[in-house]
Amino acid sequence: MDELQRSIYVDRFRLAFHTKRGAAFQEWFVLLAGYAFGADFEEVRPYGPHGDLKCDGRRISTKSIFQCYAPDVMKEAELIAKIDKDFLGARDHWKTDMEEWIFVHNDDRGLPPNAVRHIDGLRQAHAPITIETWSEPELLKLTMGLDLVALQALFGPAASIAIVDRLVMADLVPVIKALQRQEPNVGDPPLTPPTLEKLQKNALSEESGLLLRMGRRKSGLVDIFFGKSPRPDLGERIAEAFRKRYAELKAYDLPADMIFKHLQDYAGMNGEPKRQGAALAVLAYFFDKCDIFEDPVASVDMS
Repeated sequence: MDELQRSIYVDRFRLAFHTKRGAAFQEWFVLLAGYAFGADFEEVRPYGPHGDLKCDGRRISTKSIFQCYAPDVMKEAELIAKIDKDFLGARDHWKTDMEEWIFVHNDDRGLPPNAVRHIDGLRQAHAPITIETWSEPELLKLTMGLDLVALQALFGPAASIAIVDRLVMADLVPVIKALQRQEPNVGDPPLTPPTLEKLQKNALSEESGLLLRMGRRKSGLVDIFFGKSPRPDLGERIAEAFRKRYAELKAYDLPADMIFKHLQDYAGMNGEPKRQGAALAVLAYFFDKCDIFEDPVASVDMS
């Protein structure tokens, strides 16, 4: 796995983590844990009147019981009640088969303070059972410890540096033709080139930065394509369509990396690896050539 593939899989992990809720989050975690721990992990599904005995899955060697919780909105009182019900239920059902209880949740901001204090109280009251909480950092570490075959099974194939470097003009044509069908706003203002500090200004992650750097390896082909196009306004029209999509996403007040992921989808980075590489080159070209994302505001010299 090279650094481009790694960045793509980090990106796909974060999209899954931030968008899956309820049963979908649980199913995704169980699949991930199955690839990470192999035969040492057993999924526990609800069955009969006893359900899943307060266990979504267990790791046999460590006697770990996993419980997932991924609501649409995390509410402190409901969260604490959920923790109590699931932990105490698991302790009663699994007894000597539970030495560790792991609460897997989807709130990347961390748990509310009263919930943290409540968990500390459970740790003291029920020692020597170990109690942990897992969220984005722990699940990302688990994910990126997988081999390439497992990552492909979880998230699909990803473009490599070698694939990007082998791109030729013909590989870009389907991406540009697809974008050509997007209709921009007629009244959009003229496009202006960004400054070099755009990446830092928009707080894009290291992974997003690497994707752009890799795309730039072939963005020159995009420039040549538009230079030879019989429609001199084609590049600008597509750039305006990118601006429109960016403005729509920005209106939802999404984090910069989430906006960037949606723009990847807009550019067509959902296909097979060669199509992903071509879309990445096109996206990098428009990131540099038009005003999607903001330029840093120049400081004013008051002396």
